[in-house]
Amino acid sequence: MRERDCDIMVCDTMVRRFLPAMRAEMVFRLIQQQGLSQSEAAKRLGITRAAVSQYISRKRGDATFELSADMDALIDRWVLAVAGREDAITLCDICQCAMKDGGVRESGEFSHDCEG
Repeated sequence: MRERDCDIMVCDTMVRRFLPAMRAEMVFRLIQQQGLSQSEAAKRLGITRAAVSQYISRKRGDATFELSADMDALIDRWVLAVAGREDAITLCDICQCAMKDGGVRESGEFSHDCEG
């Protein structure tokens, strides 16, 4: 089986449709689990405090987004990276997790399942 290359359509779909929901979950965990203030989370992420507030209140991101176990673990790693306790992750890490076992199809559609 041929290894997948980076596909701009998949990246575009991830950034527009799914990254906001994952970021909302990550911001929620930064504040609730790591104890960061909204101001500190905003500073570390390079976004406004108002944006953090909108993520927390679920005005940004899709609150109905279902995470697979692998994606959930990846968001935990992302939280630890932002909190300064682990190496950073990349958008490519997120896409690769999502594409695992057909998580993101060639068309750019996302199936929400990247469990092996």
